[in-house]
Amino acid sequence: MGRQERRRWASEELRLADAEQSAPTNCWLCGRLLGSRIEWHHPKPKSRGGRITVPVHPICHRTIHACFSNTDLERMEAAEVSLGDEPEIRSFLRWIAGKHPDFHAPTRGRK
Repeated sequence: MGRQERRRWASEELRLADAEQSAPTNCWLCGRLLGSRIEWHHPKPKSRGGRITVPVHPICHRTIHACFSNTDLERMEAAEVSLGDEPEIRSFLRWIAGKHPDFHAPTRGRK
């Protein structure tokens, strides 16, 4: 292995280490460890000018959008209301708490 190849390997190892350190480890909604699938949620909807994204489980992401419209989410973000304080989400969080990070189940739509 030549000097240039060793540098390339060292550079690749550093890049992978940085990616692992910056990779999210917990879901923004439920706080459980993230599994193999990660989705990104805009707390302030993108359609309403939101740019910040947070990592969530797919089931958590679907639950958020099944419970709230973009208008609801925008109002809650502006008022700094925690989603965990909402009764529908509180019930979901109790139910999902002990599940495996890659757990998936169908999500009911809005009533």
